[in-house]
Amino acid sequence: MKTVLLRLSGFTVLPLLSLVTPLLLIPVISSFVGGEGISSVISGQAIGTFAATVLMWGWNVDGPVAVARSTSAADRGKVYLRSMRTRLLLLALVLPASAVVAALVANPAFRAEAIAMSWAVGIAGMSPSWFCIGLGQPRLLAIYDTVPRFIATAAAAPLLLWTHQLWFYTGLLVLASIVSLVIFHRTFSPGGQWVPRDVRSAMRELASQGRTAGISLAGNAYASTPTPIATASTAPAASGSLATADTLYRFGLFTVVALGNAFQGWTLEHGAASHRKRHLAAICAHAALGVLGAVVLTLAGPFVSSLLFAGKAQATTELCFYYGLAFLFLSASTPFIRNLLIPAGQQQLVLLWTVVSALLGVAAMVWSGTSGNAPGIALGMALSEAVLFLALLIPGFKIVNTERPSHADK
Repeated sequence: MKTVLLRLSGFTVLPLLSLVTPLLLIPVISSFVGGEGISSVISGQAIGTFAATVLMWGWNVDGPVAVARSTSAADRGKVYLRSMRTRLLLLALVLPASAVVAALVANPAFRAEAIAMSWAVGIAGMSPSWFCIGLGQPRLLAIYDTVPRFIATAAAAPLLLWTHQLWFYTGLLVLASIVSLVIFHRTFSPGGQWVPRDVRSAMRELASQGRTAGISLAGNAYASTPTPIATASTAPAASGSLATADTLYRFGLFTVVALGNAFQGWTLEHGAASHRKRHLAAICAHAALGVLGAVVLTLAGPFVSSLLFAGKAQATTELCFYYGLAFLFLSASTPFIRNLLIPAGQQQLVLLWTVVSALLGVAAMVWSGTSGNAPGIALGMALSEAVLFLALLIPGFKIVNTERPSHADK
């Protein structure tokens, strides 16, 4: 368990550092875009998050395993270069597509801001964070991912206050991402070729990760759609309120990711004396985090949102409650997916239920949006997470129960 605490300290502090600084900018951005503009900006952010998921493809799941199994620095460099060649192909498609979607969803007066935000967030899909996780070195994650974003955000704050132009924030964020990528490339794959000269080989690489990528894309499809759907289909006041609750929810997801990163390597550690006990510990920890997050979001969400968004928009208790339910089910399902079903080769089962839950959730969101029911959109996302959790609960516990209990379990 000591190993988990050490991993947790590194992989929790760093995402939280990324989290704190953007929180400081939200009141600034809200002050000059107002309640009508904030939903467009956050919609751009949500679209960018989905774009980043497309760019990351299956590397955030398969990549750390490939890096951990590599026996030399040269082998690890080859893994990284393969990822870059495939993701550059995707980048050429993703950036224009995200711009078009952001422009269609946003309020006409804030289309440029929505597009800029979608690109600034989407470029994170090129991050080498998964490589650093595979190495088990939070320090590298700080150097090449967290700190550059921290510096860019901190530098943008006075410029935003002075000019009220969102371009300074998005531009600095993109610049920081590109510079850190170039430095990382020269350090871990010196002399390697980024550009995919053999396009067919890169396409085969993408196809080989199809199931893993499909799980991420299907899951993110319903996770990224509430704010864009609300912005496109409900009144500005209602979409602004939902956007604030959605933002708080996404900030909370950093804790789920950090806890998942900490437990994944520990539960799957080769030669461990008690896999069953470790899996149960991860399941209980994620369930506890889910309950705590749901309670905090429901009770504190309305007040915190009014502070963060400078009084321009405030989440209602009903919206925060539904987002709290979504957080609970997402956190609880994480160890079943990452630590049990996918390592056991059950990607097809996870993909099937992720697609089913996504279809149900998005359908509920669209129906609620056409009715002008913003809380119903949030409930639709909670429905997606609940369906996925319940569907994977029994298959996951079957795998847990096949683990032979050691003396440590008894």
